[in-house]
Amino acid sequence: MKKRRPYLKHIFLFETGGLLYLLLELLWRGWTHWTMFFLGGACFICLGLINEVLPWEMPLYQQVFIGACIITGLEFVTGCIVNLWLGWGVWDYSGVPGNILGQICLQYFALWLPVSLAGIVLDDLLRHWWWKEERPRYNIALTKNKPRIIWL
Repeated sequence: MKKRRPYLKHIFLFETGGLLYLLLELLWRGWTHWTMFFLGGACFICLGLINEVLPWEMPLYQQVFIGACIITGLEFVTGCIVNLWLGWGVWDYSGVPGNILGQICLQYFALWLPVSLAGIVLDDLLRHWWWKEERPRYNIALTKNKPRIIWL
């Protein structure tokens, strides 16, 4: 019997996230940078881990908020490295109100909310379809007390 290689799943998911992030940037601002592939891959892996670490019963809006925080955090770290330390000037939010060191801002945090939702659901569906993992289900209620589960 062949030995399974679980790391291939994570490589594939990382590459999927990286390519989707590049595409999102191309659509949003018309250009991108190669470093965004790595940022996108890391974001997608982290979004996928939300349902691996936290229970499915957690309300979906909380998962989305956590996802947007993760993306914003990774964007900040990446921005500090590629923009501030290396000086590559991949992005600069200095002129945007509510920015921190020109690397993150509230407006983009708001954009990461629907992106997080899409990333969480896509990761769950890919894991279910391609690796026969648990069928995705989401609590769309506003509290844990009265879960309203939808199945995909």
